[in-house]
Amino acid sequence: MQNILIINGSPRKNGNISKMLEAIKEEAEKQGANVPAIHVHDLQIKPCNGCMNCRKNLTCVLPEDGAQATLQLINKCDVLVVGSPCYWGNLPGELKILFDRIVYGMMGESPKGIPQPLHKGKKAIIVSTCTTPYPFNILFNQTRGTVKALKEILKWSGFKIVSTIERGGTKKFPLQEKDFRHCRKIALKALK
Repeated sequence: MQNILIINGSPRKNGNISKMLEAIKEEAEKQGANVPAIHVHDLQIKPCNGCMNCRKNLTCVLPEDGAQATLQLINKCDVLVVGSPCYWGNLPGELKILFDRIVYGMMGESPKGIPQPLHKGKKAIIVSTCTTPYPFNILFNQTRGTVKALKEILKWSGFKIVSTIERGGTKKFPLQEKDFRHCRKIALKALK
């Protein structure tokens, strides 16, 4: 049985990201996968203080919170699905704080400071939405900026990005069945 972890970076539990991630979750569960989901907005996570001690100690100096619990689930997953709305061409601050806090468990570094991925062989899917209409969501680096930031984190961690979904124009053009079909198709692709 494959483990697919879904990290929902949207504060809106019934928003577009949440609905798209739910379609992925339902399809993966239908295929027999174990699919825990984390809603980042519900976690209590203190911001990283930049002390860099985690790099040598491989643990965070801050008290244990939602960041370490999430890292434990990432360590167990075969596929990581990260959903994020676009905030000023980037990911929401709470999601960024999560990844900042668990950097020591995502990538290591050689004695010369060269990044070393800790999740080689794992797959990832990125889902992003914004209200900026297509194709401007891509041309003006709205969803494209969010996806780029997440790719940077996941790539250096060793994840192979098997698919990205960038859905713009959600203010005037609500999600449709074709969007959910796309999400289900992506879930099947990740399970192969």
